Parts: sequence; C-alpha cells; structure tokens
Amino acid sequence: MITVFSKNNCIQCKMTKMFLTQHHVDFVEHNIDEHQEYVDQLKADGFKTTPVIKLPDGQSFTGFRPDMLKQLA
Repeated sequence: MITVFSKNNCIQCKMTKMFLTQHHVDFVEHNIDEHQEYVDQLKADGFKTTPVIKLPDGQSFTGFRPDMLKQLA
C-alpha cells in the first residue's frame, strides 16, 4: 500500500492525493499536523517537506512528482 504523509494547507499534498485518486491508486494518508508522531520518523529518514510518498517496496520520494506518480497508476 502506498502511504502519503501530508500536512494541512499543502498544495503539493493536495495535488498528489488528487492525482492518485483520479488514477484509482489506493493509498493511506497520514497528516503530520494531526499525527505528530510521524514527524520524527520523516526527519530521521531525511525528509524536510511534504508530501512524502512511501511505496510498498520501501522507496520514498517527496513533492508532487507526476512523473513518479504515473508509474503507480
């Protein structure tokens, strides 16, 4: 399952979730504004901005990346 770490008022987060939804890609969202426990985990993994997209194979990337998201559709 794809995991999207997002936060409130994040345009790239909204665009990423909209892209995945429009392409019928299932994902789980964790909003770091509502679930602070994920912040330390993301920082430990080297991420400083949202969205962070974690793939089932363990790979991750950040930002609205249509090029990467298209591979999931």
